[in-house]
Amino acid sequence: MSVRKQVKASRRWVIKIGSALLTDRESGLNAELVDRWIGQIVTLREQNLEVVLVSSGSIVEGMHRLGWRTRPHEVHRLQAAAAVGQMGLVQMYESAFQRFGIRTAQMLLTGGDLSDRHRYLNARSTLRSLLELKVVPVVNENDTVVTDEIRFGDNDTLAAAVANISDADLLVILTDQEGLFEADPRSNPRARLMERGTAGDESLKAMAGPGSALGRGGMVTKLTAAEKAARSGASTVICSGKTDDVLVRLSAGEALGTLLTPSKGRLAARKQWLAGRLTAQGTLRLDAGAVEVLRRAGRSLLPVGVTEARGRFDRGDLVVCEDEHGAEIARGLVNYSADEARRIIGEPSSRIEAILGYIDEPELIHRDNMVVL
Repeated sequence: MSVRKQVKASRRWVIKIGSALLTDRESGLNAELVDRWIGQIVTLREQNLEVVLVSSGSIVEGMHRLGWRTRPHEVHRLQAAAAVGQMGLVQMYESAFQRFGIRTAQMLLTGGDLSDRHRYLNARSTLRSLLELKVVPVVNENDTVVTDEIRFGDNDTLAAAVANISDADLLVILTDQEGLFEADPRSNPRARLMERGTAGDESLKAMAGPGSALGRGGMVTKLTAAEKAARSGASTVICSGKTDDVLVRLSAGEALGTLLTPSKGRLAARKQWLAGRLTAQGTLRLDAGAVEVLRRAGRSLLPVGVTEARGRFDRGDLVVCEDEHGAEIARGLVNYSADEARRIIGEPSSRIEAILGYIDEPELIHRDNMVVL
């Protein structure tokens, strides 16, 4: 399968749209521009694609609503603008999608949400549930409570993290440039657009150094985002949001922008990312039936198939799964602490709430959070 056919075959997309493609200095959010994106996303959904939208624009919209002509430097004022603008951003998306009978949901995240193991699993579970419910999640950084993210962060990095936690096949970063060029096309009209490359290739970052079309704060962050997305096996397309029907044409397999693919296959990349992100804190011993289900059917690990829980682990920790002879067969992020796991192992999932008094998930480890070795 060619790389562009892989894009066409991908079924879950994270789409990042920057402020320049949604707003203008005079009027804040531009309803006409927003409607163009909504129309394309509706078309993608009609093709049975799942879409997660990472959207900028809250600070620019907040500045417009507050009557500010210039972007403030003080963090607290930027946070205030983000808080005001977020209302308009969500309102516009909700109204636009509602015309097509599509439900939307807002998710505000920070880096801390994705580095903390508990909040990581919560964010992942919420995102997975929204996609199962055919809802379009609209994700933004929680600018009202972060500081460094406003000063130095970017939604490209956030979009890559969302691609990781959602198990996306493709990250689409829409910008005001056609993609990555070998040289600055402003000074070198013969500069060639890089149609494809490998995520994490250091030579690409050299092309996007000082003097490039987007500058070090622009294209380099997009290349870094592509590298991060590749850790869980996602490919990335960096392309111009000014191209007519760019999303629909990408879904048809048209070669637009720069496609960056992982250096490893999707399964190998995810295995490396998940297995290597944390040190295992405990072990679950499985009966023969559970081992067979994991290896042959690729299903989640339920409490009923576990015979023993060893170690001290908490929700979100990495644990090893072993067979009856002690051989490691899988590892993944557990949904319950060690104490809770010991109380529910061997029991059907329907008994979890009765035993613990609540239920987080029906699985001890969801298949999306597990790698079978």
